[in-house]
Amino acid sequence: MKLFTPIKVGRHTLKHRVAMAPLTRSRAGQPGNVPTVMNAEYYRQRAGAALIITEASQISQQAQGYAWTPGVHTPEQVEGWKAVSEAVHREGGIIFLQLWHVGRISHPSFQVNGGPPVGPSAVPVPDGKTFIVDEHGNGIWAPVPPPQALSVEGIQSIIQDYRAAARNAILAGMDGVEIHAGNGYLLDQFIDSNSNQRNDMYGGSVENRARLLLEVTKAVIEEVGADRVSVRLTPMGRFMGMGDATPEETFGYIAKQLDTMNLAYLHLVEPAIVGIVRDENYDPRWDSIIKHLRTRYTGVLMLAGGYDAEAAEQALSSGRGDIIAFGRTFIANPDLPSRLKYGKPLNSADATTFFGGSEVGYTDYPFADHFESV
Repeated sequence: MKLFTPIKVGRHTLKHRVAMAPLTRSRAGQPGNVPTVMNAEYYRQRAGAALIITEASQISQQAQGYAWTPGVHTPEQVEGWKAVSEAVHREGGIIFLQLWHVGRISHPSFQVNGGPPVGPSAVPVPDGKTFIVDEHGNGIWAPVPPPQALSVEGIQSIIQDYRAAARNAILAGMDGVEIHAGNGYLLDQFIDSNSNQRNDMYGGSVENRARLLLEVTKAVIEEVGADRVSVRLTPMGRFMGMGDATPEETFGYIAKQLDTMNLAYLHLVEPAIVGIVRDENYDPRWDSIIKHLRTRYTGVLMLAGGYDAEAAEQALSSGRGDIIAFGRTFIANPDLPSRLKYGKPLNSADATTFFGGSEVGYTDYPFADHFESV
């Protein structure tokens, strides 16, 4: 199986090609959104992944949009992540930290002085909701208010926040970082024409709408080295009202620009999933677009989006991608690579425990009998 052949990614050689996708679980320690011993155990259990990409982690207070998600912008958070990376490394694993700014998908309760969320333009999120803490300390879903358009000075400040967060990730012992530029969050909001209505150097043309992502990527590369940097994109994504008028042109341009930067890998999310549910109405242009992006980006390509073992093997064998990232199946199966390689049955994930809570539905999923490493 090609799924279980090695591949070089940046400065690392992965033992196989079953990666763990970034998965928000809303279990960071409070106060301070600090990774805990429980989080370290969760990732340690899954260190058999070829590569772990951590849950998205906010690069600043402004960048937070969901309750109990970890950050990577305070000394306490860096120390918490250090325990996570050490736990994974003791098991022989490799781990990248995902850098996150949610942009307009936020709430005043997370913002400095209770201000509005920020975005490329003052365009509301259609029926947008985010996960906040109510007055009783419980997690609830609440409407997302209209955002405030960022000034150019505010954009420049955010670029520096990405730079600092990347530096912090490496200080925390991470093997690299993944820049989250998909799923309707800040960088994706600048990329897509639905959400970006600016008329300055960060809006309008494809080149202008891609500018922030490319400037962030260059800053992060300057800070930690290209072979420790990756980018995640969601072409054709519809989550949180996203969409682009010319996706082939827009993402083709981005892929070509990223191709010149010698990244560790480029991560594309296929449109099988919107949020946490399967999308049965995805745009049929997707297949031709991913094939187009494959010609525009010549480096290592990671794919994610509802894959099982058979579909993953087919994607690798056909040259569609080089690595497959698994999400929900990794939640329920800490030993997923072994189960896939040896054809063992899979545990089912309990969606009621995806966000927030304790060890239940987090570190208590059973390993298969007679566990075998891959």
